[in-house]
Amino acid sequence: MSAESDTRAWLRERGAEGVAHPGGTLYAHLSRVHGRLGRLGLGEDVRLAGLAHAAYGTDGFDLALLDPAERPTLRALVGEPAEHLVYLYGGCDRDRTWPRLAETGEVWDRFAGGARRLEPPVLTAFVDLTVVNELDVAEQAPGFVEEHGDHFRRLFASWAAIASPAVTADARHVLSF
Repeated sequence: MSAESDTRAWLRERGAEGVAHPGGTLYAHLSRVHGRLGRLGLGEDVRLAGLAHAAYGTDGFDLALLDPAERPTLRALVGEPAEHLVYLYGGCDRDRTWPRLAETGEVWDRFAGGARRLEPPVLTAFVDLTVVNELDVAEQAPGFVEEHGDHFRRLFASWAAIASPAVTADARHVLSF
Protein backbone atom coordinates (compact mmCIF):
# COMPACT_ATOMS: atom_id res chain seq x y z
CA MET A 1 0.00 0.00 0.00
CA SER A 2 1.06 3.60 -0.48
CA ALA A 3 1.05 6.50 1.96
CA GLU A 4 -1.91 7.96 0.07
CA SER A 5 -4.02 4.80 0.16
CA ASP A 6 -3.08 4.14 3.81
CA THR A 7 -4.06 7.70 4.72
CA ARG A 8 -7.34 7.42 2.83
CA ALA A 9 -8.16 4.20 4.70
CA TRP A 10 -7.24 5.86 8.01
CA LEU A 11 -9.46 8.88 7.24
CA ARG A 12 -12.38 6.57 6.49
CA GLU A 13 -11.74 4.61 9.72
CA ARG A 14 -11.78 7.91 11.64
CA GLY A 15 -15.17 8.78 10.17
CA ALA A 16 -14.22 11.55 7.74
CA GLU A 17 -16.79 10.28 5.23
CA GLY A 18 -19.55 10.97 7.75
CA VAL A 19 -18.53 14.53 8.69
CA ALA A 20 -20.45 17.27 6.87
CA HIS A 21 -18.32 19.86 5.10
CA PRO A 22 -19.00 22.31 2.25
CA GLY A 23 -19.25 20.24 -0.92
CA GLY A 24 -20.35 17.06 0.85
CA THR A 25 -18.13 15.45 3.46
CA LEU A 26 -14.81 16.16 5.10
CA TYR A 27 -13.36 13.19 3.23
CA ALA A 28 -14.51 14.62 -0.11
CA HIS A 29 -13.00 18.00 0.78
CA LEU A 30 -9.68 16.46 1.81
CA SER A 31 -9.64 14.46 -1.43
CA ARG A 32 -10.34 17.56 -3.53
CA VAL A 33 -7.56 19.51 -1.79
CA HIS A 34 -5.14 16.62 -2.36
CA GLY A 35 -6.11 16.39 -6.04
CA ARG A 36 -5.86 20.13 -6.64
CA LEU A 37 -2.42 20.31 -5.04
CA GLY A 38 -1.35 17.56 -7.44
CA ARG A 39 -2.83 19.29 -10.48
CA LEU A 40 -0.93 22.43 -9.48
CA GLY A 41 2.32 20.44 -9.55
CA LEU A 42 3.08 20.35 -5.84
CA GLY A 43 5.16 17.55 -4.34
CA GLU A 44 4.04 14.42 -2.56
CA ASP A 45 4.63 15.78 0.96
CA VAL A 46 2.37 18.78 0.30
CA ARG A 47 -0.25 16.58 -1.38
CA LEU A 48 -0.26 14.16 1.58
CA ALA A 49 -0.53 17.10 3.97
CA GLY A 50 -3.50 18.29 1.90
CA LEU A 51 -5.13 14.89 2.25
CA ALA A 52 -4.74 14.94 6.04
CA HIS A 53 -4.75 18.69 6.73
CA ALA A 54 -7.73 18.63 9.10
CA ALA A 55 -6.55 15.66 11.17
CA TYR A 56 -5.93 17.84 14.24
CA GLY A 57 -8.85 20.15 13.52
CA THR A 58 -8.19 23.72 12.45
CA ASP A 59 -8.82 27.24 13.65
CA GLY A 60 -11.78 27.27 11.25
CA PHE A 61 -12.99 23.65 11.65
CA ASP A 62 -13.07 22.49 15.26
CA LEU A 63 -13.55 18.75 14.79
CA ALA A 64 -10.32 16.75 15.18
CA LEU A 65 -9.78 13.21 13.94
CA LEU A 66 -6.66 12.86 16.07
CA ASP A 67 -5.35 14.65 19.14
CA PRO A 68 -2.17 16.65 18.44
CA ALA A 69 -0.53 14.70 21.29
CA GLU A 70 -0.75 11.64 19.02
CA ARG A 71 1.39 13.08 16.22
CA PRO A 72 3.42 9.86 15.77
CA THR A 73 0.27 8.11 14.49
CA LEU A 74 -0.13 10.52 11.60
CA ARG A 75 3.64 10.77 11.05
CA ALA A 76 3.73 6.99 10.48
CA LEU A 77 1.10 7.35 7.75
CA VAL A 78 2.24 10.41 5.82
CA GLY A 79 5.87 10.90 6.86
CA GLU A 80 7.51 13.61 8.93
CA PRO A 81 7.47 16.50 6.40
CA ALA A 82 3.76 16.07 5.60
CA GLU A 83 2.78 15.59 9.24
CA HIS A 84 4.74 18.74 10.14
CA LEU A 85 2.66 20.70 7.61
CA VAL A 86 -0.55 19.19 8.97
CA TYR A 87 0.45 20.24 12.48
CA LEU A 88 1.34 23.77 11.33
CA TYR A 89 -1.93 24.04 9.43
CA GLY A 90 -4.10 22.64 12.21
CA GLY A 91 -2.29 24.57 14.92
CA CYS A 92 -2.26 27.90 13.09
CA ASP A 93 -3.91 30.76 14.97
CA ARG A 94 -5.29 32.41 11.85
CA ASP A 95 -6.07 35.81 13.37
CA ARG A 96 -2.51 36.20 14.65
CA THR A 97 -0.78 34.58 11.67
CA TRP A 98 -2.48 35.37 8.38
CA PRO A 99 -2.41 39.20 8.28
CA ARG A 100 1.38 39.48 8.71
CA LEU A 101 2.53 36.12 7.36
CA ALA A 102 4.22 37.54 4.25
CA GLU A 103 6.16 40.04 6.40
CA THR A 104 7.12 37.80 9.30
CA GLY A 105 7.08 34.23 8.01
CA GLU A 106 5.75 33.31 11.46
CA VAL A 107 2.95 30.92 12.31
CA TRP A 108 1.33 31.32 15.72
CA ASP A 109 0.65 27.92 17.29
CA ARG A 110 -2.77 27.71 18.95
CA PHE A 111 -1.91 24.31 20.46
CA ALA A 112 1.42 25.08 22.13
CA GLY A 113 1.39 28.88 22.17
CA GLY A 114 4.07 31.11 20.71
CA ALA A 115 5.17 31.73 17.17
CA ARG A 116 7.47 29.77 14.91
CA ARG A 117 9.33 31.32 11.97
CA LEU A 118 9.22 29.02 8.95
CA GLU A 119 12.05 28.46 6.50
CA PRO A 120 11.13 29.50 2.93
CA PRO A 121 10.32 26.02 1.53
CA VAL A 122 8.09 25.18 4.50
CA LEU A 123 6.50 28.64 4.42
CA THR A 124 5.61 28.20 0.75
CA ALA A 125 4.18 24.73 1.36
CA PHE A 126 2.12 26.07 4.29
CA VAL A 127 0.79 28.97 2.22
CA ASP A 128 0.03 26.72 -0.76
CA LEU A 129 -1.94 24.32 1.45
CA THR A 130 -3.80 27.19 3.09
CA VAL A 131 -4.75 28.84 -0.21
CA VAL A 132 -5.85 25.60 -1.87
CA ASN A 133 -8.00 24.71 1.14
CA GLU A 134 -9.78 28.06 1.00
CA LEU A 135 -10.22 27.85 -2.78
CA ASP A 136 -12.02 24.54 -2.37
CA VAL A 137 -14.30 26.01 0.27
CA ALA A 138 -14.91 29.05 -1.96
CA GLU A 139 -16.01 26.78 -4.79
CA GLN A 140 -18.16 24.52 -2.62
CA ALA A 141 -19.84 26.80 -0.08
CA PRO A 142 -22.71 28.89 -1.47
CA GLY A 143 -22.23 32.57 -0.69
CA PHE A 144 -18.62 32.18 0.48
CA VAL A 145 -17.11 34.35 -2.25
CA GLU A 146 -19.76 37.03 -1.84
CA GLU A 147 -19.25 37.12 1.92
CA HIS A 148 -15.48 36.54 2.21
CA GLY A 149 -14.09 37.09 -1.28
CA ASP A 150 -12.68 40.58 -0.71
CA HIS A 151 -10.83 39.40 2.41
CA PHE A 152 -9.25 36.44 0.60
CA ARG A 153 -8.43 38.47 -2.51
CA ARG A 154 -6.42 40.93 -0.40
CA LEU A 155 -4.86 38.19 1.72
CA PHE A 156 -3.83 35.98 -1.18
CA ALA A 157 -2.51 38.95 -3.16
CA SER A 158 -0.32 39.80 -0.15
CA TRP A 159 0.93 36.19 -0.10
CA ALA A 160 1.80 36.04 -3.81
CA ALA A 161 5.54 36.45 -3.13
CA ILE A 162 5.57 33.48 -0.73
CA ALA A 163 3.18 31.14 -2.58
CA SER A 164 3.92 28.91 -5.53
CA PRO A 165 3.21 30.71 -8.82
CA ALA A 166 0.71 28.02 -9.86
CA VAL A 167 -1.23 28.41 -6.59
CA THR A 168 -1.32 32.20 -6.92
CA ALA A 169 -2.54 31.87 -10.51
CA ASP A 170 -5.28 29.46 -9.39
CA ALA A 171 -6.35 31.86 -6.62
CA ARG A 172 -6.49 34.73 -9.11
CA HIS A 173 -8.64 32.62 -11.42
CA VAL A 174 -11.07 31.41 -8.74
CA LEU A 175 -11.40 34.72 -6.88
CA SER A 176 -10.98 37.06 -9.88
CA PHE A 177 -8.17 39.32 -8.68
